[in-house]
Amino acid sequence: MSRPARPIPTIALFVCAHLLSMAGNATFPALLPEFQAVWSLTSTEAGWINGIYYAGYIAAVPVLVTLTDRMSARVIYIASASVGSLAALGFAAFADSVAWAIFFRVLGGVGLAGTYMVGLRLLTDCLSGDWQARGISWYTAAFALGVAASVFLAGELAALGGWRLSYAVAGALTFGAVILIAIAPKGSPGPRATTGGALDLRPALRNRESLAYNIGYALHIWELFGWRSWIVAFLVFVLAAQGQSSFLGLTATQAASVLLMLGLPASVLGNEAALKYGRRPVIAVFMLLSGGLILLFGFGTQWPFWLLAVLLVAHSVFVMADSSALTAGAVLSAQPERKGATMAVHALLGFGVGIFSPLAFGVVLDFGGGAENAVAWALSFSLLSVAPLVAPILLYRLRGEH
Repeated sequence: MSRPARPIPTIALFVCAHLLSMAGNATFPALLPEFQAVWSLTSTEAGWINGIYYAGYIAAVPVLVTLTDRMSARVIYIASASVGSLAALGFAAFADSVAWAIFFRVLGGVGLAGTYMVGLRLLTDCLSGDWQARGISWYTAAFALGVAASVFLAGELAALGGWRLSYAVAGALTFGAVILIAIAPKGSPGPRATTGGALDLRPALRNRESLAYNIGYALHIWELFGWRSWIVAFLVFVLAAQGQSSFLGLTATQAASVLLMLGLPASVLGNEAALKYGRRPVIAVFMLLSGGLILLFGFGTQWPFWLLAVLLVAHSVFVMADSSALTAGAVLSAQPERKGATMAVHALLGFGVGIFSPLAFGVVLDFGGGAENAVAWALSFSLLSVAPLVAPILLYRLRGEH
């Protein structure tokens, strides 16, 4: 029988592994303007390459996460992190066209499928009581930090040695997650599923309480992934439109990294607010604020930088403030023997939407006149705002029994 894990060191170890596993997560969107120039990409093509990463994710996540109800989550994680590492290294070595980019982005998505939610399963198996909720909050909030670090790393390394160096280093760092999980504490996995098929998601879909949070998470992802995929390109456009070389002294990737890093404290504090004031009302308020702010993005391209910075910072906080609260709501309302299946539905709905959000943004951008047109950006950001503005209604209509 395994000894109880010490909560704080255990959470820290899993968060570090999580960050390493995401080293290549945002390399492509961070360097999107460069890829558009080198490969002559339209915004629609760029949207496909951005979104296809999550196609690999949702193709694999129902299998990999649901299997944690029946086999070792540690084995799944280690194998998946290795795939993610190879995907980044392969992109560095071989990608020279849209086709190769799509292939390695899909492979990278498969790697994420077996690390993100699987890592959360491993972590929650090591914790109990209030520490389980806090562990979920810190781990899921670290996703934002992982994206921010990936953007920053990509931009700085590309400036030193080009985009291939960015991907090569990301691949090496991703393998570090394999080492950390190999030495991580062994938790108590709890009851295993004994009825239904190995990949049966129906019991999780019948749980209205967890389903409400899972659908809310999907609508949250629509806005979040579209914004993350295009924020660097948007900042580049703003700099060019205003004839500036930096954003308050920062390059576009550095500014985007700062904005993305705000997601970590915002997500953690958002979950604490949900625990204190009620999960559903707090989530609804954050979503309405986030959706309202992103509506203004495309109309602020000519605003003074300080005013645009206030808008960007405020949105960066509110877009992530509901993230951990939604995930914790889904996981904590799951049946113990169906935790893996519930996490699979959570990931499948959320990241499934993540495929189409960056693509839809790019299509609207092309339709509106291209990435050099301020009206096109306004239309694209308006499209992202729809989901968070309607989410509170659906969240309340799908109330469970408790």
